[in-house]
Amino acid sequence: MHSPPSIPEAGEAGTPVWFLRGAIASLSAPGFVLLATFLGFGGLLHDLGFPIVAGLISTVLVWALPAQVILVGGLASGSSLPALAIAVCLSGVRLLPMVVSLMPLMRGRRPRLWQELLCAHFVAVTLWAEGFRLLPKVPTAARPAFSVGVGAGLMTTSVIGTAAGFYLTNVLPAPLAVALLLLTPISFTILLVRNAKARVDWLAIVLGAAISPFASYLPGGLDLFWAGVGGGTLAFVIARLPPKRRTGARP
Repeated sequence: MHSPPSIPEAGEAGTPVWFLRGAIASLSAPGFVLLATFLGFGGLLHDLGFPIVAGLISTVLVWALPAQVILVGGLASGSSLPALAIAVCLSGVRLLPMVVSLMPLMRGRRPRLWQELLCAHFVAVTLWAEGFRLLPKVPTAARPAFSVGVGAGLMTTSVIGTAAGFYLTNVLPAPLAVALLLLTPISFTILLVRNAKARVDWLAIVLGAAISPFASYLPGGLDLFWAGVGGGTLAFVIARLPPKRRTGARP
């Protein structure tokens, strides 16, 4: 995995330097997985007859592949705009816990609202997982610029993948283009396992995986959200039980 260059003390490098370091750090295995995933999205745009410019704008503004697929598929099928807006918003709710958990690492020493909003926009599955690995190595004052650099690098990679997938769709077999859309959830699972350190992390992963088959039957398309929040909450509660209660031992 790509890791940022040697980290100097805060003040030795300015905001542009840390932004560049973040952009370089985005050129990692998860970033290339994202590129391959958006190749599949670009192929989907072509097959649906969706304008490439609108598809690229959706990558920049929506920046959440499931919500983008819902938006593009809904527009192609003639769904009403209010219904599509609600569906896209509900799909984006799953990112709220990621923003809340990562923001303390991204905001720096002197939080500014516009900086926090910009950092929050870039938080998606890949940045959330990579942020917990990379940001603790970055001086606190430099974290907003570094985070925006990583996010901008990942977004640029995704825009390139979207355009390439759109124009290469006649080259890629249809099953392969669809399979590429599955790379992001697979990569997310691998990143979760790799970043798990404490026992509560492993417990949250196991409980979330156990809940996910049942959450898939819930309405609203929020199965990932409920599996993640449910597994994480249960792991949090179990980890804080007294040892005797946790093991079932008697006093």
